[in-house]
Formats: sequence, structure tokens, C-alpha cells
Amino acid sequence: MSHILLLPFGTSGSVLPFIWLGRLLLRRGHRVTMITARIHEKLAIRAGLEFVAVGNDAVEEMLSDPNLWRLGHGSKVAYQHAGRATIDYVDAIEAVIAREGMPDVMLAPMICFGARLMRERRRIPLVSVHLYPMMFVSPYEVPLVIPVFRWLRLLPLWARKAYLALPNPLDVFALPAVWKCCSANGVTRPLSLWRQWWHSPDGVLALFPEWFSKPRPDWPQNLLQWNFPLEDMAREQPLEAALMGFLKAGEKPVLFTAGTGHFHAEKFFATAAALTLKLGCRAVFLTSKTSQVPADLPSSIFVAAYAPFSTLLPHASVFVHHGGIGTIGQSLAAGIPQLVVDMALDQHDNAERVVHLGVGLSIRASRFSIERALPLLQRCLSDQEMRLKAQEYAARIRANRDAGPMVEWLEGKFMTAR
Repeated sequence: MSHILLLPFGTSGSVLPFIWLGRLLLRRGHRVTMITARIHEKLAIRAGLEFVAVGNDAVEEMLSDPNLWRLGHGSKVAYQHAGRATIDYVDAIEAVIAREGMPDVMLAPMICFGARLMRERRRIPLVSVHLYPMMFVSPYEVPLVIPVFRWLRLLPLWARKAYLALPNPLDVFALPAVWKCCSANGVTRPLSLWRQWWHSPDGVLALFPEWFSKPRPDWPQNLLQWNFPLEDMAREQPLEAALMGFLKAGEKPVLFTAGTGHFHAEKFFATAAALTLKLGCRAVFLTSKTSQVPADLPSSIFVAAYAPFSTLLPHASVFVHHGGIGTIGQSLAAGIPQLVVDMALDQHDNAERVVHLGVGLSIRASRFSIERALPLLQRCLSDQEMRLKAQEYAARIRANRDAGPMVEWLEGKFMTAR
């Protein structure tokens, strides 16, 4: 039996794919421990994983910062807090080693810098787990990191290569804390997280299908590209009786969410409420902070703190959301049109891909108003070609649910006995 460490960093949308991986590995008889922020402990324990909390509150502080969801600021905020969390992940991994010996492999996103540091210090194999295509910044397909990157695509290939060879400005927000931790642990400091620590030499797992983002010539050679991890804890948390009653009481509602980690979405929900009233349709608002929704909503709008998408979306007509990759994957699996209100981080690139597939439309959060969003939402509700295209991709996802080959790839490459 191998011992695997899962080391996600971020919102529950960033943690659920690792729970999916953990469940698969548990079924194969492996021991699985998740190391992350304490706010995710209940999720991990309910999924049957062992859990170790990191010793600081970097994730909670990151989620409380409204700049996380602002265009041009989100990545800076994420890097700052991820850099600060490096020492916390290192200490947590070292504590596991002191109690139980060396783990066999670590699975972590690039932004968990502590995992990469421990690979260098302890020689523990590390698989980089990339959840969305923006993690592959390639001149052959320049991702929409920020909207102005569209101009970069107009340049010839040599110019795109030259531009992307420049230093990554985000490095400066994380490197000081990473360097300090490297010095304390006798690890050579990376000159660039972007150049040296982006993809693990041991292996890279991309959890999105090729039809969502085709592999490019400069992607890592030691990579396996798989499908969306559609984990939402539906087995542990069925739809609430009150929500089920609402869904059965009338026509399919429009579903709105700004993401589980967005604690500053008052404007989003105010606009959503106005759109719903304008259209005369029913709606479900999902937010972990229900104080964000307007007071005195009509009975045609139901507010819930959480509901598993895999069981809720079949009851919805259209999904209006922030563009998180997990939300997009669930929307595609449900086969319903999407209106993406992209805010920051990977969401601009994800939104563009939704539009390219023909399964939805997008509008930047800064432009999300009743006047601009109303015709887009009306089209999502009425466009039968869009709905048929969404159902086509849902069928593709259903046809590729067996994750056995992916687990075997992990086992064959990394989980041999020490």
C-alpha cells in the first residue's frame, strides 16, 4: 500500500478535484492524506481521506480579500498568499514524515510551492496537477490570462515566444517567502517559479479533456491529459427537501452563483435578482455567504448555501456563473447553456473556451448589468442550437467516465514501493 499526499491550495473548487483523486486512490487500496487549509477538513473527512491542516490561515485571508476577484489583481493576491503558505505546507509535510515516514508521492497544484520545495529537499516524487488550460502558457495557443492578451495572439510566433520568455511579473509576489523557506531548509532558491517550478519533472496531470484544450508542441512530455473531475460530494449531501420542493413546483429555474469562494458578490446577486424579475423566470441563487443576496426576494427565487451541481443542474434551464473550471465542467456534464460572468484568475480563459465550444456566452463582471446581460441570458434560454451543442458535449463526458487508466498511469509511474 502506497501513501499519497494531496496538497491543494484555494477554494473548495480547487479542493474537490483532489478529493476525486483521493477517492479513486482509496479504492485501489492506497492510503491518502490531504494537507490543506482547515476550512476544507470536513470535506476531506466525509470523503474518507485522512486530513492534516496547515498551520496558518493564508487561504482564509486570501478569500476575505475582495481584490482576489478583481481583474488584474486576482493572481497577485493568490501568489502573495500562496508564497506565505509555503512554510506551512513544508511544516505539515515534515510532521507527517516524522510520524509516519516518507510518503510515496505528492499530488499538488503548481501554486502549492511547499510541495515543490519538499520534492527538492526530500526527493519525494511530485505530480503537478493542473486543473485548467491557463496553466499551459504557450505561444502556440496564448491563454487569455488577462483580456489584453488578445493582442499578443496577433503577433507572429517568434514574437509571441520572445514575449513569453520575459520574466513573469507574478514571481515577485511569491518569491520572497519561497526564498526564505528555501534558505531555511537548505534548498537551492529558484530564480523563477515560472521557469523552474511550473511543471514537475516527475509528471504532470491535466484534468480537462483534449476537446476543451488541445495539447501543444511545447507542453511537458511527461504529461497525461484526462477528463474533468466531476466531484461535488453529491453522495454525502443530497439536495435539501426545501430546494427539491421548489424545483418541483414550477418551470426549470435559472441558476446563479459567483463561486463558493466569493465573499464579495453583492452586486452580482443584485443584478441577478433584477434579471430574474425582468424575465419573469424562476431562479436559484447559490452562495456560501447568503448575506450577499438582496433582502426581501420574491418567492420565485430560492437561496441555498450549497447544492451539488450534479444533482441540481438537471433541474436548471441555464447556468449563470463565474467561470471556475469545476463549475464549467459540471455545466458541460449537465448539457445546459451557460452565461459566464468572468471576474479574474483563470475565468477569462475558461469563458472564452465556453463560447468557442458554442455552449454558452460570456460577459466580464465589470460589464454585468441588466441592460448588457439581459439579451445574453435571453439567448441562452432560447437558442436551441446552443442547447443541442451543450447536450453533445454532455454525451462526450458520459462516454469517458472510466478513470482506471489514469490511476494506473499514476501507479505505474510513481507508486512503486520504496
